Amino acid sequence: MVKVIQLFKNESSLIGKAAAGKRDAQQKLYEMHSPKMLSVCRQYVKDLQHAEEVMLNGFFKVFTHLKDFKAEGSFEGWVRRIMIRESISFLRQYKKLEFQEDLGYESTEVFNNINSEMDVNDIQNLIDSLPEGYKMVFVLYAVEGYRHAEIAKMLDISEGTSKSQLFKARKMLQEKLETINSTGYGTN
Repeated sequence: MVKVIQLFKNESSLIGKAAAGKRDAQQKLYEMHSPKMLSVCRQYVKDLQHAEEVMLNGFFKVFTHLKDFKAEGSFEGWVRRIMIRESISFLRQYKKLEFQEDLGYESTEVFNNINSEMDVNDIQNLIDSLPEGYKMVFVLYAVEGYRHAEIAKMLDISEGTSKSQLFKARKMLQEKLETINSTGYGTN
């Protein structure tokens, strides 16, 4: 436990120094968190170069607003929320984020049909194949753990639209997985 406490103290110290404009502390924080934050941005933004751009813009905002971090939660969680908002802004800016208003959706069971031989890249490619609105709601709900009310507020849509987009995303993923499973995934 000493290492965990020491790491936390080191991060707190780095945050304080970075907030004071110390470039070396900012660089260390960036190096500590950038791999995970690139992964967060990549979940929303299909193209890796664009995801990197979103992450860099996100870190610019992190360091610009570092004095606003109150240490009431984890620093990583605070940075993650900034990266998610940056990803949403990027997709809106390039008109890649569209939602079909649909208050009526069927609530049926969606089963986990993921073939155990699929790797993370295969799963990410399946998620990337979703329309952007479906993908955004799916990732916010299933990966990030946001509730529909929170998603609706973030994306400026109704809760019903959030639920509908999630339902359609799950249904589309399930159909794609069934196709993969029926064609003997990985047995080319």
